[in-house]
Amino acid sequence: MSLSGLKAVVLFSGGKDSSLALLWALNRQLNVEALISMIPSREDSYMFHVPNINLTELQAKAAQLPYISSSSSGLKEKEALELEKLLEKLDVDVVVSGVISSEYQKNRIDAVCAKLGLKSLTPFWHVNETILLLNLVNSGFDVRFSGVYALGFTHNWLGRRLDHSAIADLILLKKRYGVSIAGEGGEYETVVLDAPFFKSRIKVVESEICWDGYRGQFLIKKAELTEKGSVEK
Repeated sequence: MSLSGLKAVVLFSGGKDSSLALLWALNRQLNVEALISMIPSREDSYMFHVPNINLTELQAKAAQLPYISSSSSGLKEKEALELEKLLEKLDVDVVVSGVISSEYQKNRIDAVCAKLGLKSLTPFWHVNETILLLNLVNSGFDVRFSGVYALGFTHNWLGRRLDHSAIADLILLKKRYGVSIAGEGGEYETVVLDAPFFKSRIKVVESEICWDGYRGQFLIKKAELTEKGSVEK
């Protein structure tokens, strides 16, 4: 099936998986009508990304793509209905998401799309996690760890860039503690500061690291767009 020319939206959290899914959609010449971000009103969510979700509008500006956001209760099962309510207003053919292994997320996104007559595309479903991370690094993404929540992670991961060294450390954590290399068990979250489809990169102006001794977050308080080529440290 040719995807070229189909009207699509990408479920966009600003993290690594949805950003790579967006690159996949653009490379297959889907007409990306908008990036869709669901903004949870709670500190946790069953379906949607939370840390630095406020940055998604700036990321959409960096990509020069339309942006649509909607609030989400963060409540189990209700989240899918909230996504459905947003999607039913849009004139699109396809919904692209970066789900890798969460049956919970995929089943609900697929069900919403089926009800609305939309095609659900999950290009990285059950992909090799190490290969996915290597694709991100080798494609020029600047991905930072924005939250760590599992045994083996320390505060030093917060704000760290995903590079080959980080991937090697994640493989060690998988061997020692059984964590998902891609963070699909909720072990960590990420935020993207630069991507191949960004026209400008994101510069972090003000940030905060919150750490309680076991888990923490790298929270971006203020950011701005800057010229490509200037790399955040």
